[in-house]
This record gives sequence, structure tokens and C-alpha cells, in this order.
Amino acid sequence: MALAYYKHLDATTAFGVWKIEETAEELYSSLQLNKDEEAYLQTLNNGKRNLHWLSTRVLLRKMLNTEKYIDCQVDEDGKPYLVNFPHHISFSHSFDYAAVMVSEDKPVGIDIELVKTKIDRVAKKFLCPDELAFIDNVHRIEHLYICWCAKEAIYKLQGKRNVSFKNHIRLNRFNYQEEGCFSARLEVDQECKSFEVYYEAFKDYMIGYVSGCRTLG
Repeated sequence: MALAYYKHLDATTAFGVWKIEETAEELYSSLQLNKDEEAYLQTLNNGKRNLHWLSTRVLLRKMLNTEKYIDCQVDEDGKPYLVNFPHHISFSHSFDYAAVMVSEDKPVGIDIELVKTKIDRVAKKFLCPDELAFIDNVHRIEHLYICWCAKEAIYKLQGKRNVSFKNHIRLNRFNYQEEGCFSARLEVDQECKSFEVYYEAFKDYMIGYVSGCRTLG
């Protein structure tokens, strides 16, 4: 497994991106798994799902820099959390890369996606008309992926399944750049939260991430 990218966002928060080059057996040998994790791993088909699950756990171990057993579980909505470490975490993976975001003091969300033209066919399913109106047609595919990664990162930070990308997560207008930030808000269950979303192009991929949020009155 080769570290492709690592970024400190502040004193307590960072994310890493790894290129998955090992076999499942090699990744497995780097982990300590309990019986429940072993059983879950057996339910995954050999292939990318298996490699993605294993690689995010290996990367998490390296980012926490520990030899201790890491009790990583998922809640009823599928959000991962740590039982025996105080850190907030978020996982993502796409094709040959895995990404993990870790913070000691605030919730986080990260998404990495391979940029492909097919996103244009589903843009209206996750963006409202006001958001579609500011998409840069010269860089349309990349701009759409920034929007998708932003909404996915917010969704992962919030961690509840009752969130609609199109109806509950709204992005403020921003111009396309290869790297930047913009504001967004989540409105669901009579709550409104605001976020600063950061994004950057990475090789043929797009990464979007958020850390912390602010509750609006």
C-alpha cells in the first residue's frame, strides 16, 4: 500500500489517500480483527468491495499510528465510529484508492470519486435548479463531481439515512477551480447546519471534505 497523499487540515484533523496495490491477503495480514469483523469480511465478495473494506481499515491504523486493536464499528445508519479511541472518522473509496479522514475533536466527512462523464446523466437527481444554474459548462463534469463529493461528505458527517442530496443539502454558488472551498447548508428534521466544504482534484479523481459544522438559528 503506497501513501499517495496526506494533508493536515489543522492541529487535530487530517486525511490520507492510499493507492491500493496489495492483495486482500496482504491487507488482512496488517489488521487485528475480532470474530464479528471476520464474519462480516466473509460476506464480502472477493474483489473491490473486499479490498476497499480492508484498505480503509489498514489506512486508519496507519493514521492513528497505533499497534493497539482498533474497535471500529458502524451505527444503525451505517456511520463508522471508534469504540476505544476518541477520534471522529470518515471513510471513502473509489476504484484504486482509499481515503480516511480523522479528527480528535470534531465530526468529519470525506468523499473521493473517479471523475467519469456519466455523472452528467444523473445531475438533476442530486442538484436543485439553482445549483445546476451555476455549473461551469467548460468544466461541467469536474464541477458536477465537486458538488457530488461535497454533498456526500456532508451526508457522511451528518450520518443519518433520512437525508436527500437534492432536497436537504444545498450548495451556495461557487465558481469552478481545481481546488477551493465554498459554503453549504443542511436542512432536515427542523435543524439547519452550515458547513465550509473543501475540495481538490487529485490525479483523475475529485476529493471533497468537511470538518465540523455550525448550527443556524
